[in-house]
Amino acid sequence: MASENGVVFEDFFPAMMEKLGTDGFMKELCNGFRLLVDEEKGVITFESLKRESGLLGLKDMSDEEVMCMIREGDLDGDGGLNEMEFCTLMFRLSPALMKDSTQLLAEAISFDESRLFM
Repeated sequence: MASENGVVFEDFFPAMMEKLGTDGFMKELCNGFRLLVDEEKGVITFESLKRESGLLGLKDMSDEEVMCMIREGDLDGDGGLNEMEFCTLMFRLSPALMKDSTQLLAEAISFDESRLFM
């Protein structure tokens, strides 16, 4: 699958969703965000994504590909990805998940509300 900037990303999410279920998949997305976040800024930055990309098997990404991911997901224009922007980007990069997005959104909201009571 290609982003609007022409960078190609492989779509592993449908298989992950099938294997983990919605709750497990959402937990993994949150874990992914925490792995990549710049602790001082509270968002994923170019630097933090570049530094930690090897953890995700993406160590060969060029600087341009890393910037493309940040730009594509940065909905509020602050130069970084907050958790919601990161999750939104991950869904946008997965056409198979986008087809089921209404159901997944409802389940994600339910998952997020359940975290409030933990």
